[in-house]
Amino acid sequence: MGTYAAVVLAGGAARRMGGVDKPALPVGGQPMRDRVLAAVTDATPRVLVGAADAVPAGVLVVREDPPGGGPVAAAAAGLALLDADTSLVALLAADLPLLTRSAIGDLLNHLDRETHDTEPTGDRSAPAAPAHGGPAPASPAHGGLAPAAPACGGLASPARSGGDGERRPDGVCFVDGDGRRQSLCGVWRVAALRAAVDRLTVERGGSLAGAPVRALLAGLVVREVAWGGEGPPPWFDCDTDEDVRRAEEWAR
Repeated sequence: MGTYAAVVLAGGAARRMGGVDKPALPVGGQPMRDRVLAAVTDATPRVLVGAADAVPAGVLVVREDPPGGGPVAAAAAGLALLDADTSLVALLAADLPLLTRSAIGDLLNHLDRETHDTEPTGDRSAPAAPAHGGPAPASPAHGGLAPAAPACGGLASPARSGGDGERRPDGVCFVDGDGRRQSLCGVWRVAALRAAVDRLTVERGGSLAGAPVRALLAGLVVREVAWGGEGPPPWFDCDTDEDVRRAEEWAR
């Protein structure tokens, strides 16, 4: 796939953990955000969106507008730092301490794979899971293509295809064992995300504050990938103290 960029979102409020700086919590002796950044050490550039006292060398830091405005505002701030010729970006939550370079490579390979599937019908379209593991309806068969469900009743844009029916996904992300889409553990085409940011900005009257990730991805063609590698799932996120304890056990 060649080079890619990485945008790591670290601006969450961690309300279920008392408002602590969750990405700075250590797992395996390292802050979670540093573990995520290490999984994309070959990305150029690596962008951390959120407050951070110290980051690894070479990592760019930016704040979303407004600060605390949510993952879509943070994604927009990160995308704004990418060069015009950057084609791919890993969009990642900062609380994925079990993420590995192997898992990122798996996503990149799936995005590169050609498919000739026919257009999915409406009952195969699955809404993206809420950010960080909320319940969602079952997704299409793992590894398949599905347009993200439109937000607020909007129309999904048709999948791009060539004359021979070739499908070109806008991005790939992992799905968990229950078929829930892990949208902030994925790799996306920068052009598609920028277009989605522009669309959503207009739809919301100029502000992305509080916008859900599913609204950003509405209409994009997403390839869903089930984790088939060894070890713990790379999409495991830490929303509670118990999650951090589980991740610590896995990281030993």
